[in-house]
Order: sequence, then structure tokens, then C-alpha cells
Amino acid sequence: MDINLIGVPIFYGADKRGPEFGPAKLREKHIVSVLSKHNHKVYDFGDVYVPEVKEYNKYYEHANMKYSKTIEEVNTNLAQMVYSSLKAKSFPLVIGGDHSVGLGSIAGVSKNSKNFAVVWMDAHGDINTEDTSESGNIHGMPLAKAMGIGNTNLKDLYFEGQKVSPENVFIIGARDLDSGEKKLIKEKNLKVYGVEKIRKKGIENVVNEIFQELKDRNIEAIHLSFDMDFIDEKYVPGTGTPVDEGMNIEETKTFLKCLAETNLIKSMDFVELNTLLDRKDMTAQLAIDLLDWTFKYM
Repeated sequence: MDINLIGVPIFYGADKRGPEFGPAKLREKHIVSVLSKHNHKVYDFGDVYVPEVKEYNKYYEHANMKYSKTIEEVNTNLAQMVYSSLKAKSFPLVIGGDHSVGLGSIAGVSKNSKNFAVVWMDAHGDINTEDTSESGNIHGMPLAKAMGIGNTNLKDLYFEGQKVSPENVFIIGARDLDSGEKKLIKEKNLKVYGVEKIRKKGIENVVNEIFQELKDRNIEAIHLSFDMDFIDEKYVPGTGTPVDEGMNIEETKTFLKCLAETNLIKSMDFVELNTLLDRKDMTAQLAIDLLDWTFKYM
């Protein structure tokens, strides 16, 4: 298939330097040739422009959300690139950057088709709002905004209205949820598979359960959003918000393989590689290995 590689060198959503260097690091590790060897044609679209904002201005645009207007602008441009890729029957692969880019990706997918689901592989729910977030970091909010919850500017990003229905959202690997997120999960009856639940059911059974639910609703596509902190912290020193008791590398590969083999993944984010925190490129090399492994089955 044709893959459009889109870099988004942004750290504003995390408010921690390092993830903005992720796209360059993966290119340095030959991501284009790695993906190309699986009979894919890879087009590197370069990076979405990210303007420089001084740290002392991070709350200038919103009292409870850092860098909100800039993140909105970057994600709007990203949404158009994702939408254009899908219209051209290509696969948009978005390389972050922090996980705030998930909002732009989902918005672009949503403009192309409403009949899709989001599989969010992350140690966190990323379903905070400006009212529930303790940090004000927008990388903890994109999935809530995509579901139409919270601040108008971000939830109406790219086009007005909800981008994905809560019933089509699957949060996988979450084990660090804030109180506001737990409340929202109950209110919206969100499908959340924590690590303990996954291991009890079995990875293949979890994926089959998700696949059957999507099949029953005639869902045509999955947007896969993968955060490096999905993996247990001992394997990923180079990520900004690591959490223990996560999936190991073998389990992560099994999950990605099972999802890829559904043939429903039509777009993907790969985010939160923080090169400034990494040790001897340990996390960067794992990132390349995981992408290599996933696209082998697509």
C-alpha cells in the first residue's frame, strides 16, 4: 500500500521537551526504508509546521490549557493532511511528537468517513478536559475532544461537531487514570481494557471481541493511536510519562499483529518518543522495531 509519512515535531501538548525530536530520530533510523521492505511505497511528507511559542506564553491562549491555540493550529493542518491522504487512498502514518496530535489525526479521518473506530493504545485515557486536568497538558485531552467533550475550540477542530462516537472508542492498556477520566468512562460507558483485564481475557480474545463488535456495526476502518508508554516503563526510558505494570514487548507485538491482521487499520499515530530521555537509543530502536513488525502484517 501507499504510506504517507507525516511528522509532527511538537512537545506543547506534553509541556516537556523531547518528543518534538521523535520524527527526526525515526528518519535517522531509516523509517522509510524499514517500511518499504514490506512491499509498501512510502512517501515522506516531511513535518507539519510547528510555530515557536515562548514558555512564558503557554497560558496566554487559555487559562487552563497550555499552548491551546498553537496546538489547535498544528492539529488543523495535520487533519487536512490526514484527510487528503485518505482521499487519495493512501495510509497516513503520523509520527509524533506528543499525543495531542491524535486530535488532528482523528479529525482528518472523521471528515473522510464517519464509519470508523479509534483504538487508543496508551497507559493513560487521554480523556481529561480543561475542567478535570490537573496539569493543563493537552496531550491528556485529545480523545475527549475528539468525542466532542469540553472546550469548543478544540472539540470543533477542523470542522464543527463530534469526530468519533464514544461507542466506537476502545482504550487499551490504560492503567493511570485521573478521577475525572474514571467518571467520564462511567458516564459514556467507554470500553477500556486495562492490562489486568487483557491478560485475564487473552490478547487474541480481546482483539476478537473488538473486531466482532465493529463487524456487528459495519465499521469499515480503525484509526490506531499508539503511545510508547503503552509498554511497561522498564522497556521505554525514552517516553515522557512512563507507567509501570504495562505490557511487555512480546505482548505489545502480539497486540499489534492481531490488530493489523483484521485488515481494518487504515491510519495510525505513533507518538511520545522522547529522545532527550532515552538511553542509548533504546526506546527509539524499539519504536522502529514495532513499526517494522506492525507493517509487516498490513
